[in-house]
Amino acid sequence: MEVEELLARYAAGERNFRDIELFRSELSNVNLAGASLFRANLFRANLFRANLIGVNLYNATLIGANLYCADLSGANLSGADLTRADLSGANLSGADLSAADLSGAILSYAHLSYADMSRTNLHKATLIDTNLTGANLSGADLRDTKITGVNVTETKFSLGIGLSKEMKQELQQQGAIVEDMPEEPHASRLLSRT
Repeated sequence: MEVEELLARYAAGERNFRDIELFRSELSNVNLAGASLFRANLFRANLFRANLIGVNLYNATLIGANLYCADLSGANLSGADLTRADLSGANLSGADLSAADLSGAILSYAHLSYADMSRTNLHKATLIDTNLTGANLSGADLRDTKITGVNVTETKFSLGIGLSKEMKQELQQQGAIVEDMPEEPHASRLLSRT
């Protein structure tokens, strides 16, 4: 399906676009709020500033996608592959990212307050000045994750892997809930601001 057809069908009231192929599509500034893109292929798609509020992207492929400043609040991204995706400045408040693959993703300045990130793979992801207030990162893989200046008030880190002892203590001092996390040899370290 071409982008023009997708947008025309959406404008006509259709919301189910399950298994759609939008490989490398130009979708910047589009409004697809409430659409179902279940298992959609959005590999390297440009979704810059897209309105994706409440969108169902369950098991979708978003490898290398540009989601810079996109609004994904309340979206279902459970099981989605967001490897190396750019989510800088994106709004993911209340989104379901459980079991999603965000390895190598950029989440700087993103809003993830009250997001479900349980069992999420954040290996080598970048979180700079990210808002994680009240988010659930239970069971998340945080190995080699760059974490700097994040808001972790009431953020739950438990049964995950990859945080150094120092990082756990720092997160707790900042208001995070940290428990039962084994220390890993490639642990994330809190990087001080200069």
